[in-house]
Amino acid sequence: MGALDEGCLSLEIETGIKNGFIELAAFEHQPETIAIQDAVKLLLQGLHEDVNREGIKKTPFRVAKALREGTRGYKLKVKEFVQSALFPEAGLDEGVGQAGGVGGLVVVRDLDHYSYCESCLLPFHVRCHVGYVPSEQRVLGLSKFSRVADVFAKRLQEPQRLADDICSALQHWVKPSGVAVVLQCSHVHFPCLEVDSSHHGFVKLMVSSGSGVFEDEGSSLWGEFLSFLKFKRVKTQALRGTNGSVMKEWCPSVKTSSEEEDPEMVSAVVSILKSLGEDPSREGLIATPSRFLKWMMNFQNVNFEMKLNGVNVNGVKVKEKKNKKMYCELNVPFWSMCEHHLLPFYGVVHIGYYCAEGYNHKPSLMKSIVHFYGFKLQVQERMTRQIAETLSPLVGGDVIVVAEAGHSCMVSRGIEKFGSSTATIAVLGQFSNDSSARAEFLDKIHATAALKVDASSPF
Repeated sequence: MGALDEGCLSLEIETGIKNGFIELAAFEHQPETIAIQDAVKLLLQGLHEDVNREGIKKTPFRVAKALREGTRGYKLKVKEFVQSALFPEAGLDEGVGQAGGVGGLVVVRDLDHYSYCESCLLPFHVRCHVGYVPSEQRVLGLSKFSRVADVFAKRLQEPQRLADDICSALQHWVKPSGVAVVLQCSHVHFPCLEVDSSHHGFVKLMVSSGSGVFEDEGSSLWGEFLSFLKFKRVKTQALRGTNGSVMKEWCPSVKTSSEEEDPEMVSAVVSILKSLGEDPSREGLIATPSRFLKWMMNFQNVNFEMKLNGVNVNGVKVKEKKNKKMYCELNVPFWSMCEHHLLPFYGVVHIGYYCAEGYNHKPSLMKSIVHFYGFKLQVQERMTRQIAETLSPLVGGDVIVVAEAGHSCMVSRGIEKFGSSTATIAVLGQFSNDSSARAEFLDKIHATAALKVDASSPF
């Protein structure tokens, strides 16, 4: 859907979405919501989950609400935000100047948004920077740049099209001498459980779009705009503009191998796309159901006896020993999926325990336990407790586990708390009643410059 295809953007009050926000009373009973809930139930069953389990009983509704909130841009009009916010401002009638309005470049930086990747249906972070040269002696209210960006970010997107949509919409409705848009986009690079369960970080991409006096990205005006971004430590040398080499397949899931899929689960994802107002046969969406399922199937609820590196954790007992020493395993990466919203959360786990000096602890065992409990539909609090309880009999009972995580559900369902993170702690044995032991362990985390966990701003 193009930036100027306003005919498809009618604001349907009767659908229960007013001013871009969902009214729950009307929303819950809408056909689109019901269809998404039915599809999510089928997906959960495909993951071997009990859809009536207390923790996920309301997950279908939460997912429907998050997806429709996250794609509300299809039902918004740019002109609703812009036309009431164009203000007269005297400029240069004669003499030297770049344009009318206030006579020069205006730059709005660091507008944080999220969007859903059309290739895999996972949220990605967008930091938007806009520059424009006002004309016709009028300027746009500064808050409206974020509003316009949100109209297009809240759709299934890919970075270059998003930049072009924002740029062309501002050019059309504001009618300046020109618009420049730079987007810093960051996509989680999720692992494949069968190959490597470590945290791969983020795929980062910077794209640009220009119109009017900014059509030539080699012009001095573009250079001035980019210089204002450099003041904010934006590494503009990584820029991939419309005239450069654009990464067409930036989503990590595009490179994953295809596997045999459950046709009913594929149909469920297709139903979700239709309910969001998209065309599943559109070129960018044809392979999306398969990629989304590839991601989800990493988190199947597989019930089997856990054996890790030859150690069967069921029934293992470690005798009490004297001369215990604190051991630490810090910054163990993990991935998981929030069972409440079916959105990823990821970060690091820090483990501390007391054992006799000379104890041959196995970091690989710790990592295996973390990965085992991470790759499930989870909540962070439960995962932290499960890791501690599993390790306890292996190391003598004195265990402390701290998990630090960024949750994509904190930014991709209307909350939009960019940069937030969550820490959870579980303590057993000596750590549960010895505050000095806990303090010593926490100091070790700080002293080793623990991996920063940032759910939405990895630039």
